[in-house]
Amino acid sequence: MTEEELIHGCVRKSAQHQRLLFDKYSGKMMSVCLRYANDQHMAQDFLQTGFIRVFDNIHQFRHEGSFEGWMKRVFVSVALRELSKNKISFSPLADNAGYLPLEDPSVVSKLSEDEIHAMIRTLPDGYRTVFNLNVIEGYSHEEIAAMLNIQPATSRTQLLKARKMLQGLISKCYNLIMVLKRNHLTNG
Repeated sequence: MTEEELIHGCVRKSAQHQRLLFDKYSGKMMSVCLRYANDQHMAQDFLQTGFIRVFDNIHQFRHEGSFEGWMKRVFVSVALRELSKNKISFSPLADNAGYLPLEDPSVVSKLSEDEIHAMIRTLPDGYRTVFNLNVIEGYSHEEIAAMLNIQPATSRTQLLKARKMLQGLISKCYNLIMVLKRNHLTNG
């Protein structure tokens, strides 16, 4: 079945087509939800709400750009709306909040995608949200500001601090790995 047939079936509210669409995209959309959620349960709520919104609004897809891209925007919108109900915190941390600088940029290439995403999930809500919207989704600071009802400068500051914090987390992880390797070599 083509994507076009799948979409038309969903427009007609066919449960079979909706199930096929869910099966095809739920993994990718869950990844989107996990980037914004505080935990697995919240991500599953985002996923469910996102698919309800997709099925209710699929007739609005104009076949301009990719369908997957359209769906991602729906899921990001759902996540942001749900997070805003809990008031995303944009409280600043001190500039040098104990995060080590990343001395060797090649360290990032030694980490798996899952490890990097896990570190991103540990960022405070405001940092994580702005980081995801800018770095992962590609929104400008002006677009982020409009979505989150903040100033573009706040978005820029949150991104800067998110990157700094992420660098520190990566550096700490890498340093821990190096200590464990040294201990293994010494004791093994």
